[in-house]
Amino acid sequence: MAIDDDEPLEAAPKLGSINEVVMHPLVLLSAADHYHRVARGTRKRVVGILLGSVSKGVVDCTNSFAIPFEEDSRNPAVFYFDHNYLEFMRGMFRKISTKERVVGFYSTGPQIRPNDLRIHGIVERFLPKNTVVPPVFCIIDIRPDRQSLPTTAYKVVEEVSSKNGQRQVQLSFAHVPCGMGAQEAEEVGVEHLLRDINDPTVSTVASLIKGKISGLATLTEKLVECKDYLEACVRDEQKVNPDIVANLQTILNLLPNLNTEEMVRSMLVKTNDMHMAIYLSALIRSVIAIHDLINNKIRYGEDGTSMDGEEEKKEDDKATKAATEKKAQVEAAIAEATDAISELADAIATLETDIKDLDKQVATATEQRKEEHEDFLSMMQLNEAAMGLVEKAKNRLQKFYNPTLYNSTGNVGREF
Repeated sequence: MAIDDDEPLEAAPKLGSINEVVMHPLVLLSAADHYHRVARGTRKRVVGILLGSVSKGVVDCTNSFAIPFEEDSRNPAVFYFDHNYLEFMRGMFRKISTKERVVGFYSTGPQIRPNDLRIHGIVERFLPKNTVVPPVFCIIDIRPDRQSLPTTAYKVVEEVSSKNGQRQVQLSFAHVPCGMGAQEAEEVGVEHLLRDINDPTVSTVASLIKGKISGLATLTEKLVECKDYLEACVRDEQKVNPDIVANLQTILNLLPNLNTEEMVRSMLVKTNDMHMAIYLSALIRSVIAIHDLINNKIRYGEDGTSMDGEEEKKEDDKATKAATEKKAQVEAAIAEATDAISELADAIATLETDIKDLDKQVATATEQRKEEHEDFLSMMQLNEAAMGLVEKAKNRLQKFYNPTLYNSTGNVGREF
């Protein structure tokens, strides 16, 4: 059987295939925080490690941590990945939770880069021993205008292809279904977070319409992506993948036939029912508004100001009483503030007087210390001179009474 050049023969996945990736909200929050701390406002991406567990082909990503990562934009083959930090953090998380292990890595993409296969090889070395499931690669899109699921998961497969009559094995990324999952505690935390984010002034109908529009926009984006892929296959710019073509054919087969009489009648009946519901809602709302208007006319009169004498008097009394209490409270507050200001002014004046007195005392003490210092120096000089005279007299006495101790040189006295 002849083999065509550059024709992919088969995709041989690694042992322990991955069927689905479940992403938890904590991972998304951690990745978004990592990006905003490191690469916000730039074209850089951030890379981190995914922690979790694997069961029956389902990778459950429950936690993550950031990794120091840099890559050269001009040379994609040059990048920095701190595997020593990865080893240290893996040990730290193992002390906290022994059930969580390294299951893959994430990137803010938003597309697959040439270095991702090399990063996959580095992360694979940090998997537990005897692990048959390879690490997964997840792209977390942190762009705020994205309406669809912000995560895309991939696994590494071995593609066996032939080139120049020789078989070659190449590694490439294959898409894996990705979904969202949360534990009970995470669901509670997300609900509290959404309470702060959601606008309470927006009605439920507006939220539903916005959700429908977002879904249609996402569907349009996916259809455009399918169209671009098929056009690239027609131009021989991309190889035809039988699985993708089969899925597209299945989607087309599931589309309803809009040209049948029953479908047209059903659409018309549904549209008429919706229009009737809208008309009845508007009519009921108008009736309720008229009912409220009539009640206001009955209560306040035609001009909107007349009231019963007793009710008007009660309202005036309440307003007067409230104004009087408010005035008394304001006057009491003003009096307290005035007293506090007076006490503060007196304290400031006393403090200024004390400071001036202290300055005078310091100046007087300084002058006194200068005079005492000068007197001390004079006394010391006189003492030294007296000691010198005593030594000379003693030497002269030694000449007569003890000539052996006499100093004939005349260098007698204390040196200072």
